[in-house]
Amino acid sequence: METVTDISQGRMLLSHNFDVSPDVVPALSRAAFSAIFQEGLSAPIQCRLVDHPHWVVEVLFPSHEFSPQQVGQLCAEVLVAKRRAEIQGSAEVLVLGGIKTTPATSDSPDALQPGNWGVDVVETAAAARFLEAIAGTQRLLKSLRRVSLK
Repeated sequence: METVTDISQGRMLLSHNFDVSPDVVPALSRAAFSAIFQEGLSAPIQCRLVDHPHWVVEVLFPSHEFSPQQVGQLCAEVLVAKRRAEIQGSAEVLVLGGIKTTPATSDSPDALQPGNWGVDVVETAAAARFLEAIAGTQRLLKSLRRVSLK
């Protein structure tokens, strides 16, 4: 499938971050994670498994019918509905996304392209702790300085 460049067609790539004990909820393979969205989202939204080391699912949607935030919400709802029956404890789902504004790092059709939304779908035992860890990492990265040894 080719990367869609039509501005009336939104494109979102989903990754999966699993931060829960498998005793609480079973881990998902890439194919099983993709199948949740392929089966749970309906036309006119289209999904497919992608061949990329980070991104797992491509979601295409008509941008005149859905905002990226609406599609992200639908993705969260579909995942929660599927996983609710499998959970043996407490887990939360976070959908953290942003639009790509920098040049693509790959010419692969499965890579995130400028104007696409990259969305990390996180299953976690503790959303607040997970978000704190991200914030701490961001603070650390901002405090680092690049030094060139020439």
